[in-house]
Amino acid sequence: MPTRHLDLGCGPVPRNPYRRDELYGVDLGAAADGDGRIRRANLAVALIPWADDSFESVSAYDFFEHVPRVLPTADGQGTRFPFIELMNEVWRVLKPGGLLYASTPAYPHKAVFQDPTHVNIITVDTHVYFTRPERLAAMYGFTGDFEARRVQLTKSNAALAFIPPPATWWQRAQLANRIKRGKCSHLIWEFEAVKPRR
Repeated sequence: MPTRHLDLGCGPVPRNPYRRDELYGVDLGAAADGDGRIRRANLAVALIPWADDSFESVSAYDFFEHVPRVLPTADGQGTRFPFIELMNEVWRVLKPGGLLYASTPAYPHKAVFQDPTHVNIITVDTHVYFTRPERLAAMYGFTGDFEARRVQLTKSNAALAFIPPPATWWQRAQLANRIKRGKCSHLIWEFEAVKPRR
């Protein structure tokens, strides 16, 4: 059976960091294609338009920072949390053991703030709201369950491709030096979906 990958906020060219057999994408401005692999949706207010357990992996390159954290409900009487809802959706469409790969600008780098459409500020500790053992976002309606495989600061070209974790002592030293000098603008999240196998 072919493996499938979904790229969130894909623009005209979806990315496939895990090199799955089939590539799908969803974007607010995307023109839907004839075979249903590219779909149009505003993920700040809508569900991911695929069924449960559809993908072995999902990616989000320079996307999470555009998803609002708080919005009023449609009737104006309550509050909803679109980013938490989106993380629930990512977990829902991933198969058991499926992977999320995300790259986003991270505080305190100026890249977080310079784009006026960045409304969701991510830090090196934001992942604890969605990952074991804390899952702190559960108090706000997060029902998913992720295990953090990697949370890593990196340079800005992380949005271009899959960045592997530093494997050698030299790579780790170079990364530590870039972090110390404030040269790492992006944060990589690599999460595994924890859910029962069906």
